[in-house]
Amino acid sequence: MISSSDILKASILIVDDQVADVSLLQQMLAGAGYLSIASTRNPLEVCELHRANHYDLILLDLQMPELDGFQVMDRLKEIEPGTYLPILVITAHPDKKLRALQAGVSDFVSKPFDLAEVLFRVHNILEIRLLHQKLTIHNSARLDNSQRIARLGDWEYDFVNNRLVWSDEVYRILGVSKADTPPTSESFYRMVHPDDLAIDHREKRAA
Repeated sequence: MISSSDILKASILIVDDQVADVSLLQQMLAGAGYLSIASTRNPLEVCELHRANHYDLILLDLQMPELDGFQVMDRLKEIEPGTYLPILVITAHPDKKLRALQAGVSDFVSKPFDLAEVLFRVHNILEIRLLHQKLTIHNSARLDNSQRIARLGDWEYDFVNNRLVWSDEVYRILGVSKADTPPTSESFYRMVHPDDLAIDHREKRAA
């Protein structure tokens, strides 16, 4: 169960090029008790801000210069492919709502803003987001425990960010410290017996 306190502590980013709209949304959210509210009027900053802060909710305007809301969403999907992106679209154009939903946004609010509608939709999306995170952490803990019992590990390669990830059991099987051993191909191959390298390379190519 997600508490009201957890929801009010969630991190929120407002993205809108209009000063008045940003100010109004900040006042609405702060007045409702939300504690972590950031904003930017530059859509080019959104991805870097999200990488650094991992926002629980992004209120995203569709009509902006340089990058519109749809282009921002495409870039965010590159950062978190296949994950749940909590985006609440802001639009004054009803004809764009269907396209926004098809693009994978969680919900939308219309301009001019209605206080009750904004707060209702923000609360619902954050509740879903936090439940999703809680379930992910729970499942990850169960997987780690199952791998520990079975003495099986797994690895994953993130092609978007060029990053290799090992499960905790891989470190335990290899007998190395997570703090001292970076999860890289070079680190792994240094621990493979020379007689097994050819087989390992063949299996990796097949995978």
